[in-house]
Amino acid sequence: MDPKLIESVRWREIGPHRGGRVVAVAGHPTEIGTFYFGACAGGVWKTTSGGAYWENVSDGYFGTSAIGAIAVPVSDPNVIYVGTGESEIRSNVSHGDGVYKSTDGGRSWVNLGLKDTRHIGDIEVHPTNSDLVYVAALGHAWGPNEERGVFRSKDGGKNWERVLYKSDQAGCHDIAMDASNPRVLFAAIWQAQRHPHTLASGGEDSGIWRSMDGGDTWEDVTRHPGLPEDAVLGKIGVTISPAQAGRVWALIEAENGGLFRSDDYGDTWTRLTENMDLRRRPWYYMHVFADPSDADTIWVLNVNCWKSTDGGKTFDQIPTPHGDNHGLWIDPENSSRIIEGNDGGACVSFDGGRHWSTILNQPTAQFYHVTTDNQTPYNIYGSQQDNWAMKLPSVGHEGAITWTNYVEPGGGESGYIAVSRKAPHRVFAGGIGTGLGNGRMLAWNPLSGHKRNVTVWPEVVGFGAGAAAMKYRFQWTFPIEFSPHDPDVLYACSNHVHKSTDEGETWEVISPDLTTNNPELLGSSGGPITADNSGAEVHCTIFAFVESPIEAGVLWAGSDDGVVHISRDAGKTWNNVTPDGLEKPAMVSIIEASTFNAGTAYVTATRYKVDDLKPYIFRTSDYGASWQLVTDGIPADEFTRVVREDPSREGLLYCGTEVGLHVSFDRGDNWQPFQSNLPVAPIHDLTIKNDDLIAATHGRSFWLLDDLSPLHHAEQGMEGQDVVLFKPRDTTRYRVYGRAFGRTPNVTNYKMTGPVTVAYRPTEAPSGAPEESFLDAGANPPDGVIVH
Repeated sequence: MDPKLIESVRWREIGPHRGGRVVAVAGHPTEIGTFYFGACAGGVWKTTSGGAYWENVSDGYFGTSAIGAIAVPVSDPNVIYVGTGESEIRSNVSHGDGVYKSTDGGRSWVNLGLKDTRHIGDIEVHPTNSDLVYVAALGHAWGPNEERGVFRSKDGGKNWERVLYKSDQAGCHDIAMDASNPRVLFAAIWQAQRHPHTLASGGEDSGIWRSMDGGDTWEDVTRHPGLPEDAVLGKIGVTISPAQAGRVWALIEAENGGLFRSDDYGDTWTRLTENMDLRRRPWYYMHVFADPSDADTIWVLNVNCWKSTDGGKTFDQIPTPHGDNHGLWIDPENSSRIIEGNDGGACVSFDGGRHWSTILNQPTAQFYHVTTDNQTPYNIYGSQQDNWAMKLPSVGHEGAITWTNYVEPGGGESGYIAVSRKAPHRVFAGGIGTGLGNGRMLAWNPLSGHKRNVTVWPEVVGFGAGAAAMKYRFQWTFPIEFSPHDPDVLYACSNHVHKSTDEGETWEVISPDLTTNNPELLGSSGGPITADNSGAEVHCTIFAFVESPIEAGVLWAGSDDGVVHISRDAGKTWNNVTPDGLEKPAMVSIIEASTFNAGTAYVTATRYKVDDLKPYIFRTSDYGASWQLVTDGIPADEFTRVVREDPSREGLLYCGTEVGLHVSFDRGDNWQPFQSNLPVAPIHDLTIKNDDLIAATHGRSFWLLDDLSPLHHAEQGMEGQDVVLFKPRDTTRYRVYGRAFGRTPNVTNYKMTGPVTVAYRPTEAPSGAPEESFLDAGANPPDGVIVH
């Protein structure tokens, strides 16, 4: 199909403007209101108003949305270096594609290479030479590779040399430079690798390295006096005090680890504290930052934010707007001016952390799934990573979608949400994370606000133990689905399929174990130092489930260890119909049952958790007896997460990948990009409602494409026509009363619609024609909507 035709449709971002995880932050050294943050899957953002308003500056330039590090040289703050791919390697982590650079304050960018590093933990720039830059590259999270360690460029990123390397399984996640003597460098090498069922953090290659000559040579100081002797080391954070020559801190994961300090550039060390609050879940944190003007003040970020003013002996908690803290930048000339990154976004303080800017103005939420209801206008539901579930309308009746329209239906942070077709006040939300349900499936009645526990089995999460100890193994994002044929039938999945006909009061098991049930994959997660059984690594579970929308009792289930089953008798019997071409291991992420043919289904699978980025989409037309791989047109390194079929046109499919969207008009035989103005971001789920397409991105909140009619009616040969007129769908008109203020050039203007005022700015189209760029709540409040 003509790309110009299908790319003419436009998406709109509808929120929520509740921030997602941020590990990379930086500030402008002289412009006090200018800061930057990098969302872990949401791109680079800039504020010139001290955090009151954020604008994305990476869209259109970056090939990835995963940001791991940002550095702004003090000698030339127009230069910005960005390392992609975070080093907090969660099970849902997104990889990067190297280093980017801007020389105009973020208006434009170029890629500088190091694309196979995938995960970059830190960047340091020489204080007087913005061309001399060091990159801490962790490398592949899911397998060994060579492009990792410390890289140096002396020409602003045109050329790179690897100056420190330990092994193909250990990379650098943190690097520190002495501001008073920038030839002194400390690097933390971390041996770590993720597997589908566990994370290994630590090994003989982890350690601390020192260079006294700008990276030309390095010395291993891991076993210098005072540091743990003969212990296995894991993740390490390092920092150097700009206020006292020779003072270095190291936060070390080890059985006898803790916070260590050296006052002689690492020759000897003293353990100051073994406080576990500073090193909980070390693979996810282990960040330490030195105050630039006070040699006794340091910050340690973990679940909470901690500050010491006695050199690291004791710590006080500094409240932040959200828990799980990762990144900190301190103004080298003013220690009270800081920006901090956490699992809820980025926040700015001008008084040393006593007060913070809001994190509720960043549309960088990470969603796992999306569903809708049948109300008018329909509502959109999803569970947000590091937060709780969210319900928001598809359109706002007051000129914008605002916080007053948002509702928390329960559950979180990772689960499915199912809404009854029979009664919209019957909402079921699940998830293993730390949201409102904290692992429990909740039934929510929006009319009364009442929530009740309808969990299939009391032990859902498995905190503190491996999967083998659980009666039922529930996936981090376990499926919950209503039957499309019987509104009283509700399904939920563990390693079995469970069924309820009384709104979750009772459950029956209607399947055997539909996974490999491999005992080697059911042990405790973590090690060799720190166990980490939080529910995210519970394996051999059902990841995807669906009932055919046109043939009752045809049930499909796909597991996170690569098995596909079908039942054609409502769960009485099951057959293994795994595609022969699906390599093992694999994760079956979505199964889409066709609305046109009961025997047709599409299986979307990924193998990125074994370091394979290839796309996998399989189609069957005979209930799984045979399968065809249908990925032509999707790049070979763009793994697929979801395929959905358009119920209004047979053969029309939409595919969400790790970095964008594709469309097929021929049942998947051929695919082409369908990005338009949708930002680069992982698309974990899609749904079609009333001929709208809604994307659940894992880093840029929800996006909605209004009216798919052009795609429903598009045909080959239309590209030769000057004008194509499509029949629009039926729609609903809303009458809104209000008045508009006069238009003022080059500043924010306001149009009053009902009880709110919508903000917009006059802009200019590429043709030169005047346009209005609306800053509605879906784009970025609080500038967007002022509530009177």
